[in-house]
Amino acid sequence: MRILVVGAGAIGGYFGGRLRAAGRDVTFLVRARRAAQLAETGLVIRSPRGDLDLSNPPTITAATLHEPFDLILLSCKAYDLDGAVDALVRAVGPHTAILPLLNGIRHLDVLDQRFGAERVLGGQCVISTMLDPDGRILHLSEVHNLSFGARDGSRSRQMEAIASALSGAGFEARLSEAIMREMWEKWVFIAAGAGITCLMRAAIGDIVAAGAAELAATLLDECGAIAAAEGFAPSEASARRSRTMLTTPGSALTASMLRDIERGAPTEADHIVGDLLRGVARTARARSCALPMRT
Repeated sequence: MRILVVGAGAIGGYFGGRLRAAGRDVTFLVRARRAAQLAETGLVIRSPRGDLDLSNPPTITAATLHEPFDLILLSCKAYDLDGAVDALVRAVGPHTAILPLLNGIRHLDVLDQRFGAERVLGGQCVISTMLDPDGRILHLSEVHNLSFGARDGSRSRQMEAIASALSGAGFEARLSEAIMREMWEKWVFIAAGAGITCLMRAAIGDIVAAGAAELAATLLDECGAIAAAEGFAPSEASARRSRTMLTTPGSALTASMLRDIERGAPTEADHIVGDLLRGVARTARARSCALPMRT
């Protein structure tokens, strides 16, 4: 299976690098500057799950991309989605599967419109990574999970082939029959986490110490209500886990969006918190329509 990883940043570089080290046929679609850096330094991962140094990993640019791939692993930031879509268009053939690992849900609409829903899988990952100033990928915890699947929950030979390609590559990969619920559960957590830590400009432990744990919990409930209105209410286990993480005393947890704000970098605010605000508006309209009319 020929795999194109769009970008070699913190997420794409990590999973793509692990796949490449495990002998998979992986090529990285990158900009010219990143291609030059990788040619000079290699793809470097520093991780508690094992370091990795790949010398001169195979790269390609949009200008030199001329043939389709079997699987496209899309891991860009939401604000780079339009550019990434334009860059990868020639990699999409009649049987190509696109596996996006972006935060949120709305990117599915963009990909469906451009490539057709039949080619676009559901996908999400749980991992904490960053690039250091030298372009090395720093894995900040033990967790490196990826799940994917057909959005209708069906299984097929193609899904099984993708599962085989992603398995045994040095990270946890799982074919899910409920990937849309998993994506919504992740959005509920990151929207609430980004909302509360960016609003307060503080870590969860500091927010709890200031007596605002209930505010975090209320925001989480609102996000859960939005997901439920879309038909994907979080499971009890997911809701309980998220509530614990957002209300734990002494926790140093902050959203990556807050770290982006603090260093003056672009953020996914419109994609994550914007969807929260739009969801609040939709649920408010639905509730008002359900109220009995007064005479």
